[in-house]
Order: sequence, then structure tokens, then C-alpha cells
Amino acid sequence: MFVAHLTSPQVHARAVADVILVVPLGSTEQHGPHLPLSTDTDIAVAVCARVAAQRADVLVAPALAYGASGEHAGFAGTLSIGQAALELLVVELCRSATETFARIVLVNGHGGNVEALRRAVALLRSESRDVRLYSPRYGGDPHAGRTETAIQLALRPEAVRVDLAAPGDRRPLAELLPLLRAGGVRAVSPNGVLGDPTGADAAEGAALLRRATDDLLEDLRRWWPRDREEGPR
Repeated sequence: MFVAHLTSPQVHARAVADVILVVPLGSTEQHGPHLPLSTDTDIAVAVCARVAAQRADVLVAPALAYGASGEHAGFAGTLSIGQAALELLVVELCRSATETFARIVLVNGHGGNVEALRRAVALLRSESRDVRLYSPRYGGDPHAGRTETAIQLALRPEAVRVDLAAPGDRRPLAELLPLLRAGGVRAVSPNGVLGDPTGADAAEGAALLRRATDDLLEDLRRWWPRDREEGPR
């Protein structure tokens, strides 16, 4: 299911059958004292892999692990390429990918990427390229809180420092956004958490992953209803 594991002739043989290429996009940024920097990327890859396991016409591209993470500046380990670079990168990547794949879905795991990705998709679609954007809609707290902690516990429990999990700023995102735009995450949360990760568990995370997977599968059926589905493999 991972395109990078195939040879060029194998990809050609698959692409003839109208394969959908899903591209996981995440970030490398702080996720509080308890979660790894790869959390957003891990989640995007997991959703893509689960969807590909359910549809024989889906291949998963290598993940893009750098995004627009300027709001996390000042926290050690954050590696951001900014919105302009992300937009350009995605545009050029998809222009290249559409030489092989007729249909592309960008699966985004980091909220800070959304504006750049929307601009990139609008440009690509204006060029008659069939590119779509999907961001998981499972809700929950905004960053490194209960939602992401639960999902990471389901994916890679050994990477979660549960003993260091502590609440951050728990105000709703709508209230925090002006402050985040003005001063970044550090201005509102010294530990980098927006929400409360305490009490998260793997069962909750597994349910959230199933919800996101089912949601994306439904979007694929809606976007391309005539696709041939062959079930799990």
C-alpha cells in the first residue's frame, strides 16, 4: 500500500487502474512535555494506512513531516518551513504526482497547515488537477491535549511520557486564536499544551482513529462514487 515500497513498473501497473494517491502531511513540532514531535505526522500516516487497508485502489505516499509551525516557535525541536514554502512544495509535489496519479488526497494532521493547503488545492484544481484536502474531524482539544494523547497511546504507547502529561491552556480554540496569532503558543501555554491530556487512554484513541478512517472512506465514496472497491486486503 506504500508507493515508496514499489518499483516504477509496479506503480505504472497500479496507476493504470485509476489509483488514488493519499499524501500524509504533518509537522515536526513540540507537543508538550509528553508527546513526540512526530505526533501530527504519525496520526496522518495512520489514517492513510488504515484507509489503504480498506480500499485496494489507494496507495500511500511518503509523509511530509515538515509544515507551517511558526506558532510553536520558541519550543525546542520545532522545525517549521512556513506557509509559503509549504504551499509551493505541495503545489509542485502534486503537479509531479498527477503525471502518474489522476486523483490525489492530501491528508493533513496539523491545523497550522490548513490555510497553505487550501491555497495550494485551489491553485491545483484551477489547473484541472483532481486534488482534494482532508483533515480529520474528530474534534477535541486543540493541541497535545486529551485527543492527540489518546491517539498516540493507541499508535505508539512507548513514545508517550504519561508521567509528564499535564494540562495547559484549556480555553476554547475560538477564544485562543487571536492570542495565538499575536504571540504563538508560548504566549498562552508555557508547557505547549492546549487542552488537558490527563486521563487519556488507548481505547479512546483507537475509537478516534476509527472515526477518522471511516470519515475519510465516506469522503472518498462521495468524491468518486464509481470507484471500484475490493474490500480489505
